[in-house]
Amino acid sequence: MPLTRDFRETVMARAKSDQDFRSELIVEATNAFLEGDVETGKALLRDYLNGTESMAEIARELQINGKSLRRMLGPKGNPTLKNFVSILRACSSVEHLTLKVCQH
Repeated sequence: MPLTRDFRETVMARAKSDQDFRSELIVEATNAFLEGDVETGKALLRDYLNGTESMAEIARELQINGKSLRRMLGPKGNPTLKNFVSILRACSSVEHLTLKVCQH
């Protein structure tokens, strides 16, 4: 089911104003990726980048084209492991997060 415009705007507004929400998007993207749900991981990173309006900044940091980054995280995108980890690292750095795997 496609997301409505209102939902997207709500996510973007919350991402702009709530650091905990932004951090959780990155953590959940990482968890989804580690659980093998790459599609959800890409979607959450896309939400983070769109919500914070940092797509161009992260693309510059990774030295890739902004359109390439957007395509990588799109529904048909297929980022390499190296690119996916680089994106996670860059987003985590912006939010001052240290991502670690914890055993439960």
